[in-house]
Amino acid sequence: MIDLYSWKTSNGKKASIMLEECGLDYNVHPINIGQDDQFTPEYLAINPNGKIPAIIDQDGPGGQPYTVFESGAILMYLAEKTGKFMPTEMAARYDVIQWLMFQMGGIGPIFGQVHHFKRAAKEQVPYAINRYYTECRRLYGVLDNRLEGREYLAGDLSIADFATLPWVFRFDWQEVDLADFPNVKRWYDGLMTRPALARGMETPA
Repeated sequence: MIDLYSWKTSNGKKASIMLEECGLDYNVHPINIGQDDQFTPEYLAINPNGKIPAIIDQDGPGGQPYTVFESGAILMYLAEKTGKFMPTEMAARYDVIQWLMFQMGGIGPIFGQVHHFKRAAKEQVPYAINRYYTECRRLYGVLDNRLEGREYLAGDLSIADFATLPWVFRFDWQEVDLADFPNVKRWYDGLMTRPALARGMETPA
């Protein structure tokens, strides 16, 4: 059994998508980041960085409980644990890892700044809005080029897709029209038909 500590954010949805797609049994512990649950001593003992998601695998390496935080690390851990959504052949494996890191280092931080400055900032900062929105669209272009003639980001369906989709899911927050990026739209629409993925997107309820 795996304990999932998460909230309804793009990063949080990565872990629940993977758990659902792998068919793993898990318990959900909602961490309401709007109420600063992530900064309680109890949660900081699980993730010292005070972010979601995190998991505790009660049957971890050696049969002992094992804690994993950082959404990308969780995806890699569950892929290795189950043998799913991450190839073992080196070149194919690093194709997946590269696109996972592209999401972790590019899409997540940049799209997150777009969300903040367009939706949450207490004052309008035109320079920041333009800077991050321009880079957001550039990253959509990178995705669109990558998905030309490809069903998924890296060979077969992988953790790279599960990491990226929850951020593209907020295209309306980013004020991006997916019609401008037809390969991304095709990829997105196809993934959203997956029942397990859809369940993961709704976790925690």
